Amino acid sequence: MDTPLREPTFLILTALATGPMHGYGLIGEVAALSGNRVSLRPGTLYGALDRLVDAGLVEVDGEEVVDGRLRRYYRLSPGGEATLSAETERLRRNVEAATSRLSARTRAARPITPRTAGGLA
Repeated sequence: MDTPLREPTFLILTALATGPMHGYGLIGEVAALSGNRVSLRPGTLYGALDRLVDAGLVEVDGEEVVDGRLRRYYRLSPGGEATLSAETERLRRNVEAATSRLSARTRAARPITPRTAGGLA
């Protein structure tokens, strides 16, 4: 999977960077990481996880039965860690470039305040 990553994919990988998680835990973590801007539905999440597993970015960490339902845990693979690191660096460079240009724009847009000679009139 190449960068740039779509935001939901980036957030899923970011959530898994702290350790293995099950699907519903990932839904909550992605919402928290995004300030509730990204809300993954279960079908969307599991489709994304299947693609990430197929791409070698995420691995199944284990399974357990809870209340009669299978709970599958996922973890970030070494390839997923490398991809997340590369994407984080790409985004960091973009933020630095934008911040620098906005700062230059702000400095250039400041009005020049005329100075009066001799103090108060």
